[in-house]
Amino acid sequence: MKNGVYDLLKARFLINEDANAAKNWRFILFVIALAILMIANTQNYEQKVYRIIALNNEVKVLRSDFVNKRSELMQLKMESTIADQMLLKQIYPSEVPPIKIQVKAENKKSFWDQFKLWE
Repeated sequence: MKNGVYDLLKARFLINEDANAAKNWRFILFVIALAILMIANTQNYEQKVYRIIALNNEVKVLRSDFVNKRSELMQLKMESTIADQMLLKQIYPSEVPPIKIQVKAENKKSFWDQFKLWE
């Protein structure tokens, strides 16, 4: 038992001249490659998570700006606000209500209607 642990600590299974040493080296390199891939994948995942969080925060800011601008627009479109702006330019509202003008279209005869004989 003592020699087995001592051989393991000295890594004799990697330096023996038999075929097992080459298999052990290949397995260790395979495990190292998998570990590197796993670390790279985790790093990539964390970068995407941070990017998603940043974009969500940006969406929240843009949404609040949109709501603020929309409420400002609604305030500016109100009739009282427009009337106040016109008073500053000395344009006063009319006291006479508007009248709807209706125009009746004349029936225009086409060129070919002139040549109809049976009317």
